[in-house]
Amino acid sequence: MDPLGWGEIIARVLWQFLPVWVSLVALFAISIAFKRRLGLYGKLFDSTIGMIGFALVMFWVFTGIYAGLFDMIATHDPLGQVSGMKNKGPGTPLQGAGEADYGWYLLGGDNLARDVFSRMVTGSWVVVQIAPLATLFAFMVGITLGLPAGFYGGRLDTFLSFLANLILAFPVILLFYLLVTPEIVATGVPNYMATVLFVFPLIFMAVLLNSRFHTKPGFRTPLLIAVLGVMGWLYLSLISEAGSKVAVLPRALDLFDIPGGILVVFVSVVFVNSPTVFRIVRGLAMDIKTRDYVAAAQTRGEGPWYIMLWEILPNARGPLIVDFCLRIGYTTILLGTLGFFGLGLPPESPDWGSTINEGRKLLSIYLHPALPPALALLSLVLGLNLLADGLREESLKD
Repeated sequence: MDPLGWGEIIARVLWQFLPVWVSLVALFAISIAFKRRLGLYGKLFDSTIGMIGFALVMFWVFTGIYAGLFDMIATHDPLGQVSGMKNKGPGTPLQGAGEADYGWYLLGGDNLARDVFSRMVTGSWVVVQIAPLATLFAFMVGITLGLPAGFYGGRLDTFLSFLANLILAFPVILLFYLLVTPEIVATGVPNYMATVLFVFPLIFMAVLLNSRFHTKPGFRTPLLIAVLGVMGWLYLSLISEAGSKVAVLPRALDLFDIPGGILVVFVSVVFVNSPTVFRIVRGLAMDIKTRDYVAAAQTRGEGPWYIMLWEILPNARGPLIVDFCLRIGYTTILLGTLGFFGLGLPPESPDWGSTINEGRKLLSIYLHPALPPALALLSLVLGLNLLADGLREESLKD
């Protein structure tokens, strides 16, 4: 087979993304048709910037899902090595390809003869899994601590603010280095941190449901038992890892095992982002608690947690949603930074940071191993920033 020209390479790459294009068109068609019924999400489609950002973000979300779960986009095994394909340029024919093999390395081979295109699309699944979930957990921690700090003030506010400032005063990269170094991991510190940090969603959901249905104990109690029972099982499965310092569930009851490297990165990102979210929520709570509708809720005899979760938090959703989108972008950059320094994730991981780090070693000779994951990272973060701008623009119109 002959090498592919750039026109053929672009056409074949676009064709590989066919499931993504179909999903994007379907999503946009349905969303635009029903946008007036979809609240702030629907209003996003009135903003050109927001639509562009949303399209970029969902492109990589769909790519991660199809490549990571269904193996539909990658042309080769992202960890597979093919003899004679080391550092080969884009469009190089696969040597000794069988009938079942894809005939070319569309974006070339890296320094270990692995397909750059397959590693790029598979690496998106790592980002799609970790970045939003880590940001969500950080928000759970920040909201659970920030609301009472801003609402009550006093010594509680002083103590929690001191802890947040103590973490924020530490250089982020140095903090990551400390958390992911093998010596610290061996002590079990990340596992103990996961045990503490991951309990906040349980606390948040328990307080949320109890404050909402406290006047209906007959409905509240079974609801709390069912919801917290399922979440508690998920929590124990999340923190429990056979052979680690925290192994609280027998293997038969453990729903899933998170690889140690991913758990360390996950905990590190949650720990670093939580203080910033705490300060944002605290500031919003201090401002909103002076509003008339909060005073009206206090006059009705509503409890403090009801006021915090059902009066203050909904009215702070605009800034929090915008910050959530931006923070996913920051988290994506942090994941890339960790991968670039070879920390946390396994060395063979196809995540974009690790791939860029491997490609930079020969950057003066070969551009193709490092450029695709770098552009992928750039486009995702750009999409998140544009999405946040669109959401901010529309939320200000409310």
